[in-house]
Formats: sequence, C-alpha cells, structure tokens
Amino acid sequence: MTRRWGTAVWRDICVTAALALTALLPASTAAADGGSGYAFAPDARTVPGATSTTDAVPLEPGTTYRSTLPDKGELYFRLELAADSTAYVPVTAVPRSSATVSASDGIEVSIEDANGTACDYDSARFGAGLSPRPVTAVGRRDAGKALCQGPGTYYVVVERLVSGSRTTSPGSWDLEITPVTEPALAEAGPTTAPSTWNSASPEPLTSDPHSRSAGAGFTTARTLDPGVWRTDITPGQTLYYAVPVDWGQQLHATVDLGSTGGDAHGYVSAALNLSLYNPVRGYVDDVSLGYDGTQKSSSLDALPPVAYANRYAVSGTENAVRFAGSYYLVVHLTGQTADTFGKGPYGVTLRVRVDGTPNSGPRYAGSPVPKGIFDGSWDRGGLSTPAGDDDAAMRALAAGGIGTGTALLLVLGVWTLAARRAQSRASAQKPTA
Repeated sequence: MTRRWGTAVWRDICVTAALALTALLPASTAAADGGSGYAFAPDARTVPGATSTTDAVPLEPGTTYRSTLPDKGELYFRLELAADSTAYVPVTAVPRSSATVSASDGIEVSIEDANGTACDYDSARFGAGLSPRPVTAVGRRDAGKALCQGPGTYYVVVERLVSGSRTTSPGSWDLEITPVTEPALAEAGPTTAPSTWNSASPEPLTSDPHSRSAGAGFTTARTLDPGVWRTDITPGQTLYYAVPVDWGQQLHATVDLGSTGGDAHGYVSAALNLSLYNPVRGYVDDVSLGYDGTQKSSSLDALPPVAYANRYAVSGTENAVRFAGSYYLVVHLTGQTADTFGKGPYGVTLRVRVDGTPNSGPRYAGSPVPKGIFDGSWDRGGLSTPAGDDDAAMRALAAGGIGTGTALLLVLGVWTLAARRAQSRASAQKPTA
C-alpha cells in the first residue's frame, strides 16, 4: 500500500526545514521587545504584581514571568519554599529606550518571610552612563543563613528606586522574573571560602577575532567559547552573551571598543559598560570605558575558580562565583555616544578565557530547578552551531551552493507545490453529482 503525505505533513516537514536553516544563521536582536530593545523569554507567563501580600500571586521556580513595575509603590509575589532549598529570584527591569534616567534610579528586590523579616535584598542602578537599559537584581533566601529558616510562604518584593530628579521619565517598566531553587548538599562540605587562588590577570588573547552577533536578553544570549569575538553595537543597545564555566574553572574577559575612524572630538564618560552575571543572573563584576573616539580596552577583575564554597567569601565578587553554568557577559553602549560621535555602529571585541581543569563539583541532595542550570558544559552539536562564529555559519550554507534567501525560498516552494498537488488530488477524487 502506497502511503500518501497530505498537505499538513508536507507543511510540518517544510517548517522544520526552515527552522533548521534559520538556526544556521546569526542570531538577531530583531526579536527584541518593541519599546525597549530587550528580548523577553518567548514562553514567559504574564502575571500581575500585587500591592499587598494578601493578593500576591504564586511564582513557580523554573518558570519565567513577565510583569509591570509602576512608578511608585512595592509589588508582591508569593513563593512556597522547602526548608532546605536556597531560592534566587532574579528580576530584570526594562525601561523604554526613550526614557530619561538618573544614575541612582533602578530597582530593589528582596525576599521576606511570613513575619515580614527580610531574608536578603539586592539593588541595581543605571549608573554614570545615564542610559536606560535592562538592570537586574536578585532576591535571595539562603537556607544556610540564620534568618528565614523553615518551610512555608515567602514573599518577593520589588520596588523601583527613584532619585527624585525631575529629569527621570514617568511611566511603568516591564519586568522579567525567573525564580530558581538550589537544593542542599548531600553531605556537609567546607564552610569557608578558599584562602588561596591564582588572582593574577592573564595576558589577553591576541588571535584574529571571529564575528559573533549577540542576543538581546538573557534567554537569547549567544554562547561564546574561549577566544576572540567581534560584533557591532549602536548607542543605547545592550548585547547578551553566555559563557559556559564549569566547576573549578576561571573566567577572564576583556572588552575593546574600536575607534570611530572619523574626525569627531569630545568625551563620553562611562560610554561602554561590560557586566558579568552568574547563572542565576546575580551581579558578579563590571567595568566601564570612557570614550574619546579612540580605541579603548578594559578587563574584568580576576575571578576565583568556580566553587560551592565561594559563597562564604566576604567579597561580593568572589561570593557570586558560587556555581557552574552559564555566565553572562552583557555589553551596553550609552545612548549619549550618538550625540558626540554619531549613531555608529561601533566595533566591539570580547576576549574570553576559561582556564582550569573542570572537576565534579558538589553533590546535591536533589535537583535544582530548573534542572541543569548549574551545569558548566553541554553538548553544542546539531544544526544550530551556537558556539561557532557567524562567518562559519554562513560558509556552511554557501558550501552547499545555497544562499540564505535561496534556501528559504526553496523550502517555501516545496510547501506550495505540495499543497497544490494535494488540492488537485482532492478535486480529482471528488464524486460528481
């Protein structure tokens, strides 16, 4: 018996082929949210923030949420936690790209227990660049600390920090919220941070750069392997990359901002910012570059090897390097650059090193949520080549003698032809009156 494929089957095959071909292409920031330039998680669930704990909606670890933060007042969300789980609730606030902000504007995030005791709090501000951009702060409930012990109901509190400056634009900001839980260890480990580690900054890499476009949000961040990578950035834009770092490894990163190539004169303080965030989007470190139109370069401070015991360090930077996984390099070029040196684009080069031999890391008593968030390495095989350079992806298409547009047109052509043939067969088989 000959099996015939209907139009729906052909459509599914062709759509799958189109997605595979698209995966070979450089990632684009075109998917970014219209008014902000930030790419929210496509599967994010929209929830309202409550103005009191009584009406707070629940958040589930492993689920991404969207909400809206007003000009004034606090928002509350509910979180049910086990006694032995450490919870991290990163909140990314995204103002519109046309907004005006001051250096001290930003957000504050905390987690409180049922009696109103603050377990921990964190804040993030726009800083000297005076440029509206996504800012991220992480509320935390640490099962190993004296405060906030025991299972039960906890509350995530999000508040906007406003300087009171008349130049700050009114209006709400969008939020992306991604709760994470970390289980307890299966057996007791060290309770002090490592006392010695190699804190010397290595020589930056000097090989030829490979092109690598960026994502426009945490969930669309493009993977970077160790090496030298270049891309373009325009004033007001924020770029997201993810670097896999395993237990026992050290991450080093340097950012270069290229010269304008023109005869413009002037100076922009804190023109380019490179920030590093850990796998739960917690702030680790950052550097800023002043810009006068000539090339500039700066490196993040040396970081200790990734270790569970780093959480006992006094230094916030060392404390944040507490688990393996995706470490995010976030690059922002202040909008003020356009006023002095033009709309660009400007060339950015990232020099990324990951040193050290991976180890097995700690043994957890359960699984984190989402599962795999603290894995420092994974299989990057398949069609998408996420860690490869954009030039290589385009060469992969060219090697088959098929250009990008031609390939997609062929897919659409196959689907159209299949649909027409199916329709013709249906007409021929239709009984006559």
